[in-house]
Amino acid sequence: MSNQRPGRTHRATAGDNRGMGTIAFFKQAAIALNEAGYEDPAFYFEQVVDHLRSGGSLPTTQREVEKVLGL
Repeated sequence: MSNQRPGRTHRATAGDNRGMGTIAFFKQAAIALNEAGYEDPAFYFEQVVDHLRSGGSLPTTQREVEKVLGL
């Protein structure tokens, strides 16, 4: 018989893979826009991808959105 209690466990990250799915969406959108000749909008999608890859989250206020887009 052991006198140790069972350890508590928790998931380190969300298991639904939303973060990578979001990054993949913005990346694919940038590629599609570039191929269609819309370089300016594609640039902004790439800005969001860079922001998310550097550890940022999707902005929730107008000021945060402007900052991520470099406006």
